[in-house]
Amino acid sequence: MNTFRQTAVGVFVLLGLICVGYLTVKLGKMEVVSDKGFVLSATFNSVSGLRVGADVEVAGVPVGRVTAIDLTSDMRARVSLRLASPMQLSDDTIASVKTSGLIGDKYINLSPGGSPDMLPDGGEITETEAAMDIESIIAKYAHGGV
Repeated sequence: MNTFRQTAVGVFVLLGLICVGYLTVKLGKMEVVSDKGFVLSATFNSVSGLRVGADVEVAGVPVGRVTAIDLTSDMRARVSLRLASPMQLSDDTIASVKTSGLIGDKYINLSPGGSPDMLPDGGEITETEAAMDIESIIAKYAHGGV
């Protein structure tokens, strides 16, 4: 009877750990296998505060995630984006680093343009806007530079 009780407790603990792992992946918006999707890249002068895993939005709707942030040879930030499904984005689409809420979470906002030419899978967004640096604006205001 004691062995049965120990086995039951072990199975219960194992199921609990599996549930916690599943919820961690789901609530953390992590992707275990993420080879699917539409891949784009964009190069910014600054992506201060942007993190891998940040949302990519079009018109306020989440459509993908930031998969990598690298430094280019000319000391600019190259951001790799994975969109959930193939999208018809024109080649004059603008990628902007925006701030969400008071906490300051950064995300990428895509503003589609009007060009008839579309970005292919693996293409690069050439029009970008860096994040607004609130600290430098406050510093200029505080020191009378505005």
